[in-house]
Amino acid sequence: MSSDFTSLLVKREGAVVSVHLNTPHNGNLVTEEVLDELLSVLEFTHDHPEIRVLTLAATGEDFCIGADRSEFDRLMAQDPTGAGMRALSSKTRRVCDSLASTSAVTIARVHGRAIGAGLALAVFCDLRAGADTSRFRLPELAVGLPVAWGGALPRMLQESGAARTRELILTGEGFDAATARELSVLHKVVPEAELDGVIDAWVRPLLRRPGTALRTTKAILSAYSSVARLTDGNLLDGELLAGALAAHRAQTEGGAPGHL
Repeated sequence: MSSDFTSLLVKREGAVVSVHLNTPHNGNLVTEEVLDELLSVLEFTHDHPEIRVLTLAATGEDFCIGADRSEFDRLMAQDPTGAGMRALSSKTRRVCDSLASTSAVTIARVHGRAIGAGLALAVFCDLRAGADTSRFRLPELAVGLPVAWGGALPRMLQESGAARTRELILTGEGFDAATARELSVLHKVVPEAELDGVIDAWVRPLLRRPGTALRTTKAILSAYSSVARLTDGNLLDGELLAGALAAHRAQTEGGAPGHL
């Protein structure tokens, strides 16, 4: 596995790979560079079944405050047809699908804010622990975008239920760690100083499990999850984002588009 990462801190200790999002100056925004580096790490776990656990955490004050919308604007300016945006969206889906499908058990350690894409990265992990001061939000509708990042919507529907997910998306209301626990966005909530202990308590028994049984169980869980998502529309995420961004650009740069 390459160690030449600029947006991540990656460390391997035996059968455990730990990953930290590491651009605290911008709230650990998810950029294309971050996606490329995450894909590199996840491909390594796919190719090395001896890796039992991958932990995902972050440096700085926040886990991740979302996707870099300035990158969206740049891609649309470069190609108003949305080809670049669709390619980026495909990459986000590959990252999220890989988090869910890698044979390693993925564990999110959440602190501070987890917003939009940050919430998506966390919820695609198998196990999720958060600080009692952590905060969450799905703000896409408020900024004029559909919830179309990496298949986050079907994942939230599956993990948290349709009624509550609908409420969170339509209101854009933030929620705290206790609510995240009620919604199964988090499995455990503890003071931030105790987070590492929770992660360690999950990791230790996973390292003792027979490797074949652990990999098979993860594959079965992923398979059932995939069956439940057969009819989801996440393959259209790129089209939805590109279309919404193109419409926004038309309204802000050339006035409201004409009607047919």
